[in-house]
Amino acid sequence: MSAHRADVAVIGGSGFYSFLDDPVVVEPDTPYGRPSGPVTVGRVADRTVAFLPRHGAHHEYPPHAINYRANLWALHALGVRQVLAPCAVGGLRPEVSPGDVVVPDQLVDRTSGRAQTFVEQGAVHVPFADPYCAAAARVVAGLDPAVVRGGTMVVVEGPRFSTRAESQHYAAQGWTLVNMTGQPEAVLARELMICYCPVALVTDMDAGVEAGEGVGQAEVMDTFARHVERLKGLLREAIPRLPDPDGCPCRTWAEGLDLPYLGP
Repeated sequence: MSAHRADVAVIGGSGFYSFLDDPVVVEPDTPYGRPSGPVTVGRVADRTVAFLPRHGAHHEYPPHAINYRANLWALHALGVRQVLAPCAVGGLRPEVSPGDVVVPDQLVDRTSGRAQTFVEQGAVHVPFADPYCAAAARVVAGLDPAVVRGGTMVVVEGPRFSTRAESQHYAAQGWTLVNMTGQPEAVLARELMICYCPVALVTDMDAGVEAGEGVGQAEVMDTFARHVERLKGLLREAIPRLPDPDGCPCRTWAEGLDLPYLGP
């Protein structure tokens, strides 16, 4: 167990290191191997916060190769009970556009081959009808009237972007956003009874939604970089306002259940 503890975590890109005060770097090990990178523990207002670089300190891990189980376990070992997860997404519907910040409320999993669970024995079935923490979402969305509340994020395997036909199909289902990292991040947090809230920045309109060449990596990275300070400001405001998670359904679902992966 690390001597450093944190109550809240941010899982995001390298641009978020600098928003922590008094940072200390810790390198937790886990039963699932090493997390994507060292965890930085510091403060935001009166909260102790851990930052974990989802793709690694130098963006060395593509979406399908991230050790999601190690990442979430490392945060759990530090005592984290709430996670805010900024991420880049493509827009699928006309109600969002590049530059928008969206707090979705639903998830569709279209990934394959990823380790999706900590459950390796026994009968443990995590409730996931509502995949995100509603209490945290209310706080983030309430900070700025421009933040879009609600919508469905479909998570695809990557690392390739969608074909035009795939994007049109996702949009036809009524799904709002497309992303490559939101699953199994969300369900692993739920299995560890951690409140999890994505904060999605729309970087592009996905291929097939608009005419043209389709989405490219440079466009995504450039748009995210131009808005990272805004995202950091939003998270800095949200973190001290997050409610006490005790009693939240994200944390109480396992009451009375035996969770073998957490030990006796």
